[in-house]
Amino acid sequence: MENEKISPFYALVFRQKYIKRWGLMYNTVPENLAQHSSECAIITHALATVGNQLYGKNYDVGKAVITALFHDVPEVFTGDMPTPVKYATPEIRGEFGRIEEQSAENLLKKLPSELRPSYESLFNIGDSEIHRLVKAADNLCAYIKCAEEEKLNNMEFSSAKKGIKRKLDDYGLEELDYFMKYFLPAFDLTLDEQQNMGAENK
Repeated sequence: MENEKISPFYALVFRQKYIKRWGLMYNTVPENLAQHSSECAIITHALATVGNQLYGKNYDVGKAVITALFHDVPEVFTGDMPTPVKYATPEIRGEFGRIEEQSAENLLKKLPSELRPSYESLFNIGDSEIHRLVKAADNLCAYIKCAEEEKLNNMEFSSAKKGIKRKLDDYGLEELDYFMKYFLPAFDLTLDEQQNMGAENK
């Protein structure tokens, strides 16, 4: 194959495993972007399924899950910007938003032109209901990470955990509230406790 026909798009996507998250925090268990995206996709699937089955929503579950898998891919160019820096001022947040958009455009340019339309919607979802769902899952993942670190006696994440919990409580999504009531508590249990539980315990 001629070099000009070779696309690095997926090779770049796979570089998510080299991007470390929570860069300003001491991590007992390090987390990379690939792990986070996988977990975010699982929780997005859960929220979309709960929404559709229990609350009459009409989420496109497949699109939601794929969007979650790709939601942080532009960070292969930018790295994971720590929240205190990213949201320090409205100006910095706006500028970083533009950097993220440019990173997504750079990634799309790595694809053959025939494939780009299928991926543009993953990076340009705006304020759609899927965007809100993925963002809720993203925050849930962050909360679970904080809780897991705290469980390992790492108090570095305690303040972040409280702030994220307030955000989750104020989200106003029925499917998110359901997950937090019936699924989230199990993350605090040991493996033996989890194995001895059944759905009937709710």
